[in-house]
Amino acid sequence: MLRSIVWMTLSLVVAAPVWAQGPEPILLWPDGAPGAMGTDDVDKPSIRIYPADEANRTGCAVVICPGGGYGALAFDHEGHQVAKWFNTIGVTGIVVKYRLGPKYHHPAPLQDASRAIRYVRAHADELKIDPQRVGIMGFSAGGHLASTVSTHYDSGDADSADVVAKQSSRPDFAILCYPVISMKSSFGHTGSKRNLLGNDPPQELVESMSNETQITKDTPPTFLFHTREDTGVPVQNSLVYFRALIEHGVSAELHVYQQGPHGVGLAPKNPVLSTWTERLADWLKVNNFLAAAPRAAVSGTIQFNGEPLRWGTIAFEPQAGGNLPVAWAMVSRGNYRINAVAGPVVGPQNVTVLNWGSVEPRPTLEDSEVISAGMLTATIVPGTNEFAFDLKAD
Repeated sequence: MLRSIVWMTLSLVVAAPVWAQGPEPILLWPDGAPGAMGTDDVDKPSIRIYPADEANRTGCAVVICPGGGYGALAFDHEGHQVAKWFNTIGVTGIVVKYRLGPKYHHPAPLQDASRAIRYVRAHADELKIDPQRVGIMGFSAGGHLASTVSTHYDSGDADSADVVAKQSSRPDFAILCYPVISMKSSFGHTGSKRNLLGNDPPQELVESMSNETQITKDTPPTFLFHTREDTGVPVQNSLVYFRALIEHGVSAELHVYQQGPHGVGLAPKNPVLSTWTERLADWLKVNNFLAAAPRAAVSGTIQFNGEPLRWGTIAFEPQAGGNLPVAWAMVSRGNYRINAVAGPVVGPQNVTVLNWGSVEPRPTLEDSEVISAGMLTATIVPGTNEFAFDLKAD
């Protein structure tokens, strides 16, 4: 028993300074939050801002909602640590302390997280971020909150005297990590439902807060991460949300890892599960959230030794490098096409063509070859671009 007590004491001593070293909290409503039921710390929603360093700052920002079943907040491994990781890729992280049950029910958490989005946009110049590249992220119940903000947003109050209230609460993108999604399904999380909606919520409210039913074509692009082994919040939550996103034509990416319990956070030192952050960084870059450079459509033809290239790929890599996305397409019978959503950014590009061979079935990797040899360039202009490349074997 003594050994257990000593261990718990040491863990508190080590863990407490981690959050204490973070930025000072900023009250979201200095004069009191709407519906506040007191003046204690739990009645005062706030944010802590972790600005990206000037050396690698991208202008992107993410509002982070820690999990905790709407009854607590996992500030450290689903807040502070995540914000500091975002800083490593040039993204400003903003951790939200939102109001919780059983004292506060819906819509208090939604009001707080929405206010955080609005605050970041209203202070974009001061924070040196792009107000059109503000995303929201959430873990577990915080993932439910992030999905709620993604599906229950508004454009702001243009007539308000409060500059923050004027801003839209719609995130430009969403990141949902092992999220609670459904409040009406058997795979939902009963503790989160009770803390958010109370003991006997009306069915209409349950339906409204089952966010897989609230997706529209205007729901922001979404990245989801979950594990198959999660028994706390089953993976079906991410699956139903992802399916609804696809059905409504919303850009989305889902990663389900086989192993890993609920609440892994960044999964430090796990050589496989920790790679979800790399996939997230790729997704942010591919979708231009780390650069916001204008993109354009491109199409054309490729001849190889006087014949249409039977099968291969083409890539447009910005000469400026950095966080600018690479555009890539398959080549079939000499033709390629990339729409403006996934197209190359405006400006000079290095072009690489890969020949997958001229016979069927498709060749193995060993049979493929780079046939452009770094000699191709193209300058992308706004609108539609067409390029015909005529290549020959050495």
